[in-house]
Amino acid sequence: MKRITVGSTDPERLSSEEAIQAEADLLNKCLEPTARGRIIGIEKNFSLLNIGEHQVVLQAMVYHIGFPRKPYWLEDKATS
Repeated sequence: MKRITVGSTDPERLSSEEAIQAEADLLNKCLEPTARGRIIGIEKNFSLLNIGEHQVVLQAMVYHIGFPRKPYWLEDKATS
């Protein structure tokens, strides 16, 4: 199983557009027919923060992808 977060969850470290696109690309790669991944769960995170006069919206989707077998190209950052 692989957990992929797409979006920003930490107000101290906002994700750039390039980082969000890389996360979405990894998600799509996991769902390709050759990888045979399936979405087994989705977490939806939404928070509204007031910083001074500004409001900041943090949105993130966390996908839990299950595989019959772990693909060889999939690295696990928790063990690295």
